[in-house]
Amino acid sequence: MKYRFRRRLLYIMLLAIDSLFLLIPYASVIYIGRAIGKLSSIVLARYRKLAKSHLRLAFGNSKSEKEISDIAESVFVNLSIGFAEILSLPKIKNRLSDIIDVVGMEKMDKALGGGKGVIAVSAHLGNWELIPMYFASRGYPSNMIARPIYYEKYDEWVSFLRNSMGVNVIYRTESPRKILNLLKNNELVGVTPDQDVDSIDGIFVNFFGMDTYTPSAPVKIAIVSGAPIVPVFIIRNGRKHTIYVEEPIYIDTTLGKDAAILGYTQKWSNVVESYIRKYPQQWVWMHRRWKTRPKNEIS
Repeated sequence: MKYRFRRRLLYIMLLAIDSLFLLIPYASVIYIGRAIGKLSSIVLARYRKLAKSHLRLAFGNSKSEKEISDIAESVFVNLSIGFAEILSLPKIKNRLSDIIDVVGMEKMDKALGGGKGVIAVSAHLGNWELIPMYFASRGYPSNMIARPIYYEKYDEWVSFLRNSMGVNVIYRTESPRKILNLLKNNELVGVTPDQDVDSIDGIFVNFFGMDTYTPSAPVKIAIVSGAPIVPVFIIRNGRKHTIYVEEPIYIDTTLGKDAAILGYTQKWSNVVESYIRKYPQQWVWMHRRWKTRPKNEIS
């Protein structure tokens, strides 16, 4: 009962903030988001400490304590601004092209030219929610695989926002057949498999020099569907963003299924890591990315 009341209260607060942000000029919303982010990095000290410990784990002695601390603060600022942008979607819905530039769109068109759809692999980097929304605004049939939010009101609100921007949501718990049908129709299916989720199938690959439990679904779906994997990322540049589309990854099934799953999961993970290394301020370092460990480490 206590948690139900708290969730309900937070949901009401969310709707109130949403309504307030719609009355404020977009530039002011970004400024407020930045200020809230800086405050959050202080108030949520536990999560900032966690982010710093993960940054040390990933970068070792290559970054000073000041750099680690500054990056950790920037993570909160990026997330807060991103949330403010999402709340302001009705104001920017028809002008996403004004705030988002794209590098490599021809690579996406090339991948779709095969007629088997595209598995767009991204990461929780920048304001990742804007990626499928942008492609939808450009007329690309866009879908995203998401984890259900286990409070119905929140889930309905988030789904409404995504749907209002032309993005179809597929829950992880739904049948894979639904994803395969979308790819068969030559559509985009976006996924952000850069987190440790031990409840889904995965394998260990090298990520920041450590064995890291990583979802194997993108490659498995690519093998079955014949669709290429296209890494896509969005990076914040002040009030604007740039989407980077990387070269399509085509699966060579002659390697054997197990070898292909391992090799190509490592391949797209390398691309994800390269972007996080370049823009560490914009990734979710408070997530326990290395929580799941290989059995030989536990025993």
